[in-house]
Amino acid sequence: MASLNLVFGVILYSYMIVNGWIYGMATGLSMNYYVMTCPTADIIIRNAVQTALQSDPTLAAALVRMHFHDCFVQGCDGSVLIDSTKSNTAEKDSPANLSLRGYEIIDAAKQELERQCPGFVSCADILAMAARDAVFLASGPFYEIPKGRRDGTRSKIEDTIDLPPPTLNSSQLITIFGNRGFTAQDMVALSGAHTLGVARCSSFKFRLDAADPTIETTFAKTLSNTCATGDDAEQPFDSTRNIFDSGYFSELQRRAGVLFSDQTLFESAATRGLVNKYAFNRALFNMDFQRAMLKMGQLDVKEGSEGEIRSNCHIIN
Repeated sequence: MASLNLVFGVILYSYMIVNGWIYGMATGLSMNYYVMTCPTADIIIRNAVQTALQSDPTLAAALVRMHFHDCFVQGCDGSVLIDSTKSNTAEKDSPANLSLRGYEIIDAAKQELERQCPGFVSCADILAMAARDAVFLASGPFYEIPKGRRDGTRSKIEDTIDLPPPTLNSSQLITIFGNRGFTAQDMVALSGAHTLGVARCSSFKFRLDAADPTIETTFAKTLSNTCATGDDAEQPFDSTRNIFDSGYFSELQRRAGVLFSDQTLFESAATRGLVNKYAFNRALFNMDFQRAMLKMGQLDVKEGSEGEIRSNCHIIN
């Protein structure tokens, strides 16, 4: 399956280039950015991700989530990787980011990159490429991304207010994503990343307290049983938590979306059609997801003389 996805991804990517689907590419980014300075960058990063997923396949979801949380706050600049200091509380210590995992994968890749080609590959690019590889290694589509992002030098907890909470309805999600240049289709496709991973009880228990009518009765009992063990108890978004497929959308159709912000996509007339299409047509979902991820990976990137190339992803140079 993975090899078929690779072939499909390469063909699709070539088609996208020919037909001009990769639009609005930031001027300093390039598909071949490291071809001269660090030609093994892709291999090093993919090896780090593959090694980690072999030991813990749940890290695929973690890497995709970390990339999203990085890009939606001050752009795709690796700022979510920076540690807090005595004088500054960084993004990663925001309540919304405390459950992020997978930092060790980025560190492993960075360490090897600094050994083979020191000073060339940014932490922001490593994170974007690691998320791409995580999707593919979880049986999702392969998609190529432009590189050349610079690392940001700002990471503040107050900036994480830009992250959309799980309490938003479809209209609010369309507005928030629209403010960042995404269409409703982009938003629903990106939400499909929840085909990987889990949600913690603390993110959905309010739906049980309010007796949310959009939850299927049996599934409501499942969520209640999950929360019986505490706020940190985990509920998979769908039955194949480590496989990138369209199961997430099928769950929404039967009103078994874990988060309110998930289920609202089916309850709203503005987005229900997309949910139905993606549940029925996995290839369409894969295609739209790739396009949306390409767009997200270029949010407010630092280029050229902006930013820096961190030698340690946790510390500003």
